[in-house]
Amino acid sequence: MTETELNIILLIIGSLVLFLGAVSKLIRKWNFSQPFIALMVGFLLSSFELDIFSPGFWNHYILQEAARISIAIGVMGVALKVSYTYTFKNWRSIAPMLTIVMAFMWIINSMLVYWILGFSFIVALLVGAIITPTDPILSASILSGRVAEKNIPEKLRNLISVESASNDGLGYPFVLLPILLITYRPQEALSYWFIHTILWEVVGAVIFGAIIGYIAGYLFKIALSKRTIDESSYVTYTLALALIVLSSIKLLGADGILAVFAAGIAFSTTSTVGQRLDEDRVVEGMDLFFTTPIFTLLGLVAPWKEWMSLGLEGLLVSFLILLLHRIPILYLINPIVPNIRSNLDVLFAGWFGPVGVAAFYYSQFSMIQTGKEELWPIVSLVICVSVILHGITATYFTKLYGKYSRKSGNE
Repeated sequence: MTETELNIILLIIGSLVLFLGAVSKLIRKWNFSQPFIALMVGFLLSSFELDIFSPGFWNHYILQEAARISIAIGVMGVALKVSYTYTFKNWRSIAPMLTIVMAFMWIINSMLVYWILGFSFIVALLVGAIITPTDPILSASILSGRVAEKNIPEKLRNLISVESASNDGLGYPFVLLPILLITYRPQEALSYWFIHTILWEVVGAVIFGAIIGYIAGYLFKIALSKRTIDESSYVTYTLALALIVLSSIKLLGADGILAVFAAGIAFSTTSTVGQRLDEDRVVEGMDLFFTTPIFTLLGLVAPWKEWMSLGLEGLLVSFLILLLHRIPILYLINPIVPNIRSNLDVLFAGWFGPVGVAAFYYSQFSMIQTGKEELWPIVSLVICVSVILHGITATYFTKLYGKYSRKSGNE
C-alpha cells in the first residue's frame, strides 16, 4: 500500500464518519441505518477504477483483522452499555439464546445452503456456522436511539444486545469444528475441538478476559479516587482495554472476541453510577468511528460476478436464512425465555438477528484456514442482504412493534 493509497483510505473513512455523524438524525428519519448507508457508499466506490477500490487489492488477512477489531469494539460497547446486573439476573433468558437458538440457527443455515445451493455437507456446515452469530454492530444500530428506547422494552433490547455480543465469540467453536473436520481426521478433529477449542480457547478466554477486565476496572476506580485521571478518559481507557484483551488473548492462542466481552462485563462491575451515565455516548461514538468503515469495506470487496453465478438461488437462500433461522425456534422455546413474553416479541427478536461483521470475520478466517474461496460469495451475499433488509426495516418495524405493543397492553 502506497502513501497515496493510505491517504485516500483515511480521507474516505474520515469523510464518511463526519457525514454520518452530521446527518445521523436524518438517517433515522429516513428509516435507514448507518451501516446501510456505509454499505451503499462501498458499492458506489467499487465502480471507480482505482486499485484500492478493487476487491483484489484487499487480501484475506487485512479483511480478517479489520473485521476482528470492529467486532471487538462492538462487543465492548455492548458490555459497557448493558448493566452487568442484567446479565446475571436474566441468565434464564440468555442461556437458551446461546445454546438452543444458536444450535438451531447453525442447523437451519447449513441445511438451506446444502439443499438449495448444493454445497458439500461439510462446507455447508462451515457456511452455516459462519453466518450463525448475531451481529452486535448491526443490532446496536437497530436497538439504540430514541425510537428504539420509546418503542422496545428495555429487557428485550438488552436480551438481543447481550446475545449478539456473546454469540460472536461463541460462534468460534461452531466455525472451527467443520474447519477441523476438513483439515484433520474425524477422531483427531473432535479431540482437538473439545480439549483445545472448548476448554482453552473459549472457557480459558472468558476467564482471562474477565480477570483483565476486573483488574482494569479496579485500577481505573483507584485512579479516579486519587484524581490521577479524569472521567473524560473513560472512552480511551475502555478502547485501550478492548485492544489489550483482543491482542493478548490471541497471543495466548485463545478466542479474543469472547474475551473482550467478558472483560467489558467485568470492567462494568467496578463502574460508578456517574461513569455509567455517559456510557451510551461512549458506545455510540465508538460504534460510529470504528465500525462504520467496515461496512464500506464490505461494499468495496463485494464479489458481484460470483453473486451473479449464484443466481436467484443465492438470493432465495439469503432471504430464507434471515426469515427462518430464528423465528421458528424462538416461537417454540418462548415459554422458557422470560424476556420474550409474546408472539410480537418473537417476531421482533426473530427478525432482528442480523448477519454482519462477525460473519465477515469468520469467512476470512475460514478461507485462510481451509483455502476454500467458494465460502465468500454466499456469505457476503447473506451479509449484504441482511444489512439492506434490516437497515430499511429497523425504524419502521420498531415503530410498528411499539404501536401494537401499546394496543395490546404488552409494554
